[in-house]
Amino acid sequence: MASSSPNLELRPLGNTGLKLSCVGFGASPLGNVFGSVSEQDALDSVREAFRLGINFFDTSPFYGGTLSEKMLGKALKALGVPRNEYIVSTKCGRYKEGFDFSAERVTRSIDESLARLQLDYVDILHCHDIEFGSLDQIVNETIPALQKLKEAGKTRFIGITGLPLGVFTYVLDRVPPGTVDVILSYCHYSINDSTVLDLLPYLKSKGVGVIHAAPLAMGLLTDNGPPEWHPASAELKFACRAAAAYCKEKGKNISKLGMQYSLSNKDISTVLVGMNSVRQVEQNVAAATELATFGQDRETLSAVEAIFGPVKNQTWSSGIPQS
Repeated sequence: MASSSPNLELRPLGNTGLKLSCVGFGASPLGNVFGSVSEQDALDSVREAFRLGINFFDTSPFYGGTLSEKMLGKALKALGVPRNEYIVSTKCGRYKEGFDFSAERVTRSIDESLARLQLDYVDILHCHDIEFGSLDQIVNETIPALQKLKEAGKTRFIGITGLPLGVFTYVLDRVPPGTVDVILSYCHYSINDSTVLDLLPYLKSKGVGVIHAAPLAMGLLTDNGPPEWHPASAELKFACRAAAAYCKEKGKNISKLGMQYSLSNKDISTVLVGMNSVRQVEQNVAAATELATFGQDRETLSAVEAIFGPVKNQTWSSGIPQS
């Protein structure tokens, strides 16, 4: 079953040599993180994603207490295509039980993840949400352990993820050049917050690839609004509701506008978005295809950016539930 969409752009990931589809498949919803997803829906969504040209799939043992990895593993196996036709990243250090960035735990973690994913290796192994651990431990213990896993062929490349942008420079300034291949940042290249822009020249100078996740700011840029636990301020949530209402009034969709905004910067290798249905896959691919064909809707985007005004680039502390 070959991928059949020539329209989904492939972008290089730093110095890795990997080329990722500009839309990446976030598999956290397959772990029932945002509501129940049937096994058939999981299989169908991954199959459709691959058919439409998505070649990058991301998960973590933390998502759904390992369920996401298991479901993604089943779905990828069901594709029945050669392993080199898709790119998989998983994570280590964050689990249902809590955080553990020790060399012993992350070394054991990759073997557990590979068994669940039914794979011999992953393309990228990330330290997950490093701001919750000791950054010095990440530098001096975790990343050296990941390098050994890379040498053993269990992962091809090493990444780090987190919300505060400062964690990336802290680590990258303290490890040998080329040690960390990629960062995964989230919520910092969306219409309401584009602060990762300031970091891109630094990352490029280090040869580090950039994955951007949560283009809709964990539900802020949707008609339904964010979940109750969302850590954004009341002012920012109000502005997002106003922006969504404005888009609706103009016959536009805030989520598509947000997705296209994140996709528009080609220094970001892929925009990772959670998907749990064929419909969601089709909408995200359509947003990318439309952007490539017609460009951004600058008129609506300008009006929405004006609505954000004083709350633009207002960030928050990590507030994702520990479930």
